[in-house]
Amino acid sequence: EFAEHGVIAKGLDADIYFAHPYASWERGINENTNGLIRQYFPKDTDFTKVTDEEVQFVMERLNGRPRASRGGRSPNELFMGRRDDLLAA
Repeated sequence: EFAEHGVIAKGLDADIYFAHPYASWERGINENTNGLIRQYFPKDTDFTKVTDEEVQFVMERLNGRPRASRGGRSPNELFMGRRDDLLAA
């Protein structure tokens, strides 16, 4: 998924960092999101039986949920550029 990270970094004039393998503490928001997803789809879920509508429902719920680690903003708000309070913190 990061095969072209050098090109992307140069194009964005940004640094790209990678977490170490098996170091879940380096991926806090990712691990937290996985836990939230597991509330809807437990580990033994057969995803061949999960409908697109179910996935859409969970996606909308989680993307609309405010996150303390993001200044009380939801992923949707951050994506749409409503991050002024977060940047001021």
